[in-house]
Amino acid sequence: MKTIYFILFALFVVNYTIAQTTEFKLPSVDVKTLDGKKFNTSEIKNDGKPIVISFWATWCKPCVMELSAIAEKYQDWQTETGVKLYAVSIDDSKSMNRVSPFVNGKGWDYVVLLDANSDFKRAINVINVPHTFLIDAAGNVVYQHTTYAEGDEDLLYEKIKKLAKGEKINE
Repeated sequence: MKTIYFILFALFVVNYTIAQTTEFKLPSVDVKTLDGKKFNTSEIKNDGKPIVISFWATWCKPCVMELSAIAEKYQDWQTETGVKLYAVSIDDSKSMNRVSPFVNGKGWDYVVLLDANSDFKRAINVINVPHTFLIDAAGNVVYQHTTYAEGDEDLLYEKIKKLAKGEKINE
């Protein structure tokens, strides 16, 4: 029983540590757009407004739940904060063809990028999906979280609002 408590505590500490603010810049990596065009991640910009980058896959239920929850509020978020969300699919070459119909079926209004070789994923140290990053006006990653639980999108939005007001993200 002690082992189970220890493992749960260790998982909590790891997850909490990952969710802490760790400022760094986005790496420059080539990925593809849904229409197959080359896109370099250095082009991820939003006129000084907050940016959310969400790593996901079609087979990842928590990823789909998070992106669907955000989709329900995304238009309001954009109106209020100007935030822009990039959904980076890590589906491999076998399942990459399912991404576009999947996104269209969900009606997601995000910029969807394909990282079929996982180059961007590795460059930004994403181990598991979902993994969501919040980027400030200067292009710094100021917040990140892994996993998804109902209501996480509201926590993310509170941080987005702070960034939109020019406030620092503090944990």
